[in-house]
Amino acid sequence: MSILRTVRLGRVWLLGGVMALAACAPRETALRGAPHPDATIQPIHIATLRPFDATGQAFGMLRADRLNYFRADVSVPPTHQVGQIEWPDEQPNAATDFVVTKTEILEGQAGLVRDLRRTGTGPETLVFVHGYNNTLSDSMYRLAQIRADFDLTMPSVLFSWPSAGDPRGYIYDRDSVLYSRDAFLSVLDALATAPNEKVLLLAHSMGSQLVMETLRQAAIRGDHALLGRISGVVLMSPDIDPELFQKQAQAIGQLPQPFLIFTTRQDRALSVAGWLTGRKPRLGLIDGPEKVQGLDVKVIDFTALADGAGYNHFVPVTAPAAVELLRGMIAESGSGGDFSDYMVLVPKAAQ
Repeated sequence: MSILRTVRLGRVWLLGGVMALAACAPRETALRGAPHPDATIQPIHIATLRPFDATGQAFGMLRADRLNYFRADVSVPPTHQVGQIEWPDEQPNAATDFVVTKTEILEGQAGLVRDLRRTGTGPETLVFVHGYNNTLSDSMYRLAQIRADFDLTMPSVLFSWPSAGDPRGYIYDRDSVLYSRDAFLSVLDALATAPNEKVLLLAHSMGSQLVMETLRQAAIRGDHALLGRISGVVLMSPDIDPELFQKQAQAIGQLPQPFLIFTTRQDRALSVAGWLTGRKPRLGLIDGPEKVQGLDVKVIDFTALADGAGYNHFVPVTAPAAVELLRGMIAESGSGGDFSDYMVLVPKAAQ
């Protein structure tokens, strides 16, 4: 057996072992708890193709054939650290942990929109689309953490597509993305019906694939009114083949603005995804804006701010330095800035 073949087999066994161990590890689940007077309540509105009781792993489960809607009030503890989700060690305690203090089932898309307008401010809605290997609990708490760390007051919706929540489910999750396109498009339609209503899309990892496929679908059906109400797109660590992204962007035509791509060249999760997809580097690993030449997008490289947490797969919202940078960017954009001056690069000594 050649040395090269031995190395390749070793990588296969190592990858398989890591995924098997991760699959056997218990996943945290969002739990109810009593409110704490010093905690902050983040209202999270959810549109999901999961059953209401499917908050954990769902590998092999049937996907729902219609959307379910509900609101969860997530309590963020007064001891919260930027970039962290404080899961409870045992019994949830709102003084130190993320807990769910209240849930309410919403009747259809009309009920979702009514409750959004009642609990949020302004006609712009943030829609967060999670990535691969995410449970409903994972993504619900992540959006609450993002809202808390960025002091967001706009209403927000989590679109929870039926990820298996299992590292062995990569292909299952890619199929789930395709399965969810029509449902996601219907949610965007409901949130941006009136001319003054806007939607800001924030997607992570494989969720970026769902966003691009859905925008492409809207463009193909000629729904320029909806595309015109997308106030911006942010793809964090997008798990998309760059060549496919080019084709998707060309089909969409005029991309919503701003259109930002957040990359981290030390993203170990995307490195594995590239290996799984035929050694094709993913869009979240590109090393410069020239890889998306000709497209009206801006690439922001967070490699220099990576701290190693979570395989460097969610740096923009989990690394405190990256959160601080992003808060400055958001403030600047509110003052008329356009993000043109940002390209965070790895120092030469670290390359």
